[in-house]
Amino acid sequence: MDTRLLELLVCPVTKGPLAYDREKQELTSRSARLAYPIRDGIPVLLENEARTLSDEVLGL
Repeated sequence: MDTRLLELLVCPVTKGPLAYDREKQELTSRSARLAYPIRDGIPVLLENEARTLSDEVLGL
């Protein structure tokens, strides 16, 4: 994931920052509690495609 692109992308739900998880190939939004998939190098920033993050995953 290009770091310049990551700096420009925001969560479509909260407009907050996204964190890149290289191992899972996801962009995560802690404030929205969602993980957006990256498919073939392209972030899929659709709420209905995102995975909900649990308290355990978020470390809460």
